[in-house]
Amino acid sequence: MTLDARERLIVALDLPSVADAEKMVARLGDAVWFYKIGYQLGFAGGLSFASRLIADGKQIFLDFKLHDIGNTVQKGVESVARLGATFLTVHAYPQTMKAAVEGKRGSTLRILAVTVLTSYDDTDLAAAGYDMTVGELAAARAAQARDIGVDGLVCSAEEVTKLRDIAGPGMALVTPGIRPAGSAVGDQKRIMTPARAIEAGADYLVVGRPIVDAHDPKAAAEAIVAEIALAAGK
Repeated sequence: MTLDARERLIVALDLPSVADAEKMVARLGDAVWFYKIGYQLGFAGGLSFASRLIADGKQIFLDFKLHDIGNTVQKGVESVARLGATFLTVHAYPQTMKAAVEGKRGSTLRILAVTVLTSYDDTDLAAAGYDMTVGELAAARAAQARDIGVDGLVCSAEEVTKLRDIAGPGMALVTPGIRPAGSAVGDQKRIMTPARAIEAGADYLVVGRPIVDAHDPKAAAEAIVAEIALAAGK
């Protein structure tokens, strides 16, 4: 499936209220088609707001990173599927992924497995008790997700090329930690520019602060879309 460059940009609405999100969406206008809603906005009325955006023709990525006992995950995913969201994240643990795949059955919802958070590096994994590198853990979880039938992966752009080889062409690769040249890194440790991420093989780019904190968010979004289009055309 060929994606429009504008569809490949997902703007993270990491904002404290629906009112703030409504203002941002209005400022972005037709420059953005796809929005991500995470904990901050989701727990502040964001699910009802998501329903309104879907009704207006926008695509929604619910970044809730589910991880619980299988039945709880399955029932939660069934509810999200009825909402009409495009993407939902779960943590890439086998039992969780299997439950999510079962919960979305018969719907258009696509499950994304989070391999390793982009704020983690090898030192963080060691502190959490993992005896492997970020790359090794991401690869192992990608293979499990592929075999279980998950629709895509959330991964650092640094891992995209390797994970594409594991996942094959059918899985969507979604990369957070995207920072245009000159942007502040913030709390991300594994980052990449939009062009380099697309060239590496990413399907979708998640961008938050470089757009929502910009003096002109619409211009910032349009610049990233243009960069995606240029990189994808190479």
